[in-house]
Amino acid sequence: MPATVLIVEDEPAILELVAVNLEHAGYETLRAASAEEAGRLLADVLPDLVLLDWMLPGQSGAALARRLRGDARTRELPLIFPTGLEAGADDYITKPFSTKELVARIRAVLRRRKPQHGDAPVEIGGLRLDPAAHRVTGNGEVLSFGPTEFRLLHYLMTHPNRVYSRTQLLDEVWGDHVFIEERTVDVHIRRLRQGLSPSGHDALIETVRGSGYALRAESSHTTAAMSRG
Repeated sequence: MPATVLIVEDEPAILELVAVNLEHAGYETLRAASAEEAGRLLADVLPDLVLLDWMLPGQSGAALARRLRGDARTRELPLIFPTGLEAGADDYITKPFSTKELVARIRAVLRRRKPQHGDAPVEIGGLRLDPAAHRVTGNGEVLSFGPTEFRLLHYLMTHPNRVYSRTQLLDEVWGDHVFIEERTVDVHIRRLRQGLSPSGHDALIETVRGSGYALRAESSHTTAAMSRG
């Protein structure tokens, strides 16, 4: 599932240009021409990041940022200002900027602010992964995985019920500095399913035709897999 960026910009041409380029880069966008409009949007939906212009009609971008930082619901919401790091922004980019640079900054901020799961074990329907011990069990049965399949399973288990394309998985699991074929993901998904099959948890890994892969934490597949455990 692509990240959502809320763009708060009062100049229509810039708003449209940024939105179109972010959508072309694979992001979903929300658009607001003022801090007040952004506030109404944020009351209904929480994006992954806000690109917030400093100078806005009515309430300023800085005032909106302070309000977001003061609210427990939006306190950790990443903010990028086009002009500076005031008011608690996570990054800034100076106008005029290239859309390529903007996309790179957004990716960097989202990567830095991504929840860190660390060594905390994670469990879904009898499937338990312990990063510290590098151990996976399915209904109490020890399951064996190679390092790549272990990382892939950890990522999917900590991001359940979301569909990821091959490109996204390459970026998130292998790293965006690694240049390998997208079909390599298929090979590792197949190995992952093989490793999960002894406990029946291979049914948790879903292929979404034309989109990618997901680990379904709540589905009929989960119930079926558990009954075979």
